[in-house]
Amino acid sequence: MAWYEEAVFYHIYPLGLTGAPKQNDYGEPVHRMKKLIPWIDHIREIGCNALYIGPLFESASHGYDTTDYRKLDSRLGDNEDLKDFVAKCHEAGIRVIFDGVFNHTGRDFFAFRDLQKNRESSPYRDWYCNVNFGGNNEYNDGFSYENWGGYNLLVKLNQRNPEVQNYICDTIRFWVKEFDVDGIRLDAADVLDFDFMKCLRRTANEVKKDFWLMGEVIHGDYIRWSNPEMLHAVTNYNLHKALYSGHNEHNYFEIAHTVRRLYEMGGNRPDGLGLYNFVDNHDVERIYTRLNNKAHMFPVHVLLYTLPGVPSIYYGSEFGIEGRKEWGSDASLRPELNLDDYRGAVRTNPITREIAALGRIRQSEKALSYGAYKELLLTNRQYAFAREWNGENILVTVNNDDGDFTMTVSAEGGKQFVGGLSGTKAAAQNGQLTVTVKANSGEIWIPVAEGKTLPENMEDSAPVSCEKESEKKHVERTAREDRTGDAGQTASIDSAAQQADKREPEESLEEKTGRLLREATGKTYEEMTVEELQAAILAKLAANGPVTDQMKRDVSENIWHDSLVNWVKSFR
Repeated sequence: MAWYEEAVFYHIYPLGLTGAPKQNDYGEPVHRMKKLIPWIDHIREIGCNALYIGPLFESASHGYDTTDYRKLDSRLGDNEDLKDFVAKCHEAGIRVIFDGVFNHTGRDFFAFRDLQKNRESSPYRDWYCNVNFGGNNEYNDGFSYENWGGYNLLVKLNQRNPEVQNYICDTIRFWVKEFDVDGIRLDAADVLDFDFMKCLRRTANEVKKDFWLMGEVIHGDYIRWSNPEMLHAVTNYNLHKALYSGHNEHNYFEIAHTVRRLYEMGGNRPDGLGLYNFVDNHDVERIYTRLNNKAHMFPVHVLLYTLPGVPSIYYGSEFGIEGRKEWGSDASLRPELNLDDYRGAVRTNPITREIAALGRIRQSEKALSYGAYKELLLTNRQYAFAREWNGENILVTVNNDDGDFTMTVSAEGGKQFVGGLSGTKAAAQNGQLTVTVKANSGEIWIPVAEGKTLPENMEDSAPVSCEKESEKKHVERTAREDRTGDAGQTASIDSAAQQADKREPEESLEEKTGRLLREATGKTYEEMTVEELQAAILAKLAANGPVTDQMKRDVSENIWHDSLVNWVKSFR
């Protein structure tokens, strides 16, 4: 059993949380890492035992345009500050993983600077992909190169170059030796070279016992990345999307179908597919903003902590803060926060209290980490499943309806149960457990055997509810927002085809999709345009069943060519 299999993660974007300037002047270090030290006790208080923090290393702006992989960003401090912070986390029993931005560098990185200076004579000319000295770009470099996401600010590394591989692997060794880091989250893993990731896995196996590699993968067949040769786990964007839309649309079938498909992908074993589960992060809107009914914060988080995979909380979301993309900017998703403003939140904020209770249960009940998953009941508005481990079944029940619901589910191997969140006791009869699940709520039913130690204070725990907080602070989204989708999105949400051709507004979705596919005939996926790839994905989705408005939005909002290629290839 590795530490990460029982992890409950907290996620910090440090440049945002500490209020660092948006641009780096590469001046004297400002020791903002010290602002994060009080957060260590908070992380423990809400039941987290692992921290994903990053990006951390010297960069020009947002952290993903790396200037120096081996120097803490001067806006955050110096290497001694980072070493001290990780040591304090370890003293508190918290493992730490860093952001590994190894797909691309910033333009201030030493290898790119040498390329600018020495051009064809640079020893680093092959460190980057598709360098063309007959081309140019908006920076007037006198050459062009492959980038990430269409941004020449992010220069794509040639991961098949042995010198690049050695440099990155040596960087990982440096991080372990210098900072004692416990793992790495690989940025843009869905476009990393597979042989490069195998090289990283060999290095991970070498540097430290149970050193964890988790990769950012948006779409595709997750088992291609998460397997014994490459990564231990991937970001579970499939479940992320299902959790908010499954509640907004009162459609637990979407969530259950997603879980079933991922579980089958891993061979119907809880350890078959490593998944990093989350409801929001530094790239997507806050879950509190996403949910139409704020009371759904309760069942959403019950599912986050009990479904197969490792749960993660993004800093500030445990307080129920808002955050939406605005004018294409992620700034509001990455705010500066003062922990003193949330003092006592575990006692006074129902959302924080719930998440702390869930963390406590998750750490005490190993079935939630290792247990086999079995679906027990499913309707649009109610969902129940079991996590079985060592002959013990923990039962999970959720209800997204505005009224209470009484359900009866199989309770194999248990006679007496206690609700981990409410302290309610229930007895099974003839192998069946009948319980009432409160409106917009959920419960974790833990079997009580003689001599079993329950999570601390469970017997005295008061029911947790988000309803009052919801009524006090927020109202549902307006009809205008429902029509136009996420605030700040300037593109149409109706379809990829509608974006592609403004000249024919009368053309239907089906007509435009068909036209784009005809135009793409004979092309490989790599040769298709973004619009053609979006149309191809819509067509494949349609072949598998009805295409919902949310599916159309997901396709139209993905404008990254490499990600779309991986997505369209993932269909069988």
